[in-house]
Amino acid sequence: MTFIQALLLGILQGATEFLPVSSSGHLVIFPHLLNWPEPGLAFDTLLHLGTLAAVVFYFRRELWQMVLAVLDSLRRRKLDTTEARLAWLLVLATIPGALLGFLFEDQVEQLFGMPRTAAIFLLVTAALLALSELLSRRTRGLETLTWRDALIIGLAQAAAILPGLSRSGATIAAGLLLGYRREDATRFSFLLAIPIVLGGGLYQLLKLVMGGFSGMGALALVGMLAAALVGYAAISGLLALVRRHALWPFVAYCALLGVLVLTGVLA
Repeated sequence: MTFIQALLLGILQGATEFLPVSSSGHLVIFPHLLNWPEPGLAFDTLLHLGTLAAVVFYFRRELWQMVLAVLDSLRRRKLDTTEARLAWLLVLATIPGALLGFLFEDQVEQLFGMPRTAAIFLLVTAALLALSELLSRRTRGLETLTWRDALIIGLAQAAAILPGLSRSGATIAAGLLLGYRREDATRFSFLLAIPIVLGGGLYQLLKLVMGGFSGMGALALVGMLAAALVGYAAISGLLALVRRHALWPFVAYCALLGVLVLTGVLA
């Protein structure tokens, strides 16, 4: 992999991580189309650290309030603030994805060389988004979030370990189907990305360091920086979009890309 390829993959990751179009699917399909080396799960996860930096910086004030609320709840042994409840529900929602990623890492990594598999799951993403737009009541805010709802959204995030099944798409769709407003479902999806991406990224980084980096260190840093800058813009853009508009453009995009790859038009 060259520096230019790493840079472009970082831009692609930043643009697609928070939009409900599957960053992992794009990192499988586009290197294949351009005849580039497969980036692999380790490089993909390290790019996620770049987008992690973007989401942490974007929500830095909200995250700091949650950290203080959690510490206060532990000190007083009470869970009586909105920030503390939200923080503990994020922890709960993270557990399914962490377990699935740990148990099935090797099996999932094999799928990162299969563009047609990613295309199939892009179609699944399109179907989930379409169903959520058609069936959602969109009347609830995050202050009504329950442990059951958090666990359901967490299970949706766990399923999105598969390339092509958008993490943000699956979690936003789950939130919408549970009746949450688009902006609230999207905000929870972004916050939920933080612990799972942090854990997975640090794990892959440790493996990379122990393996002597194998020449990937500098390339990963280039991609991570590009992903962070573009990811910040994508977060701001999507939150502004969902305040007024539905998710149908993303439904159409995922469906079109999936069909083009499966039919061999993009080969």
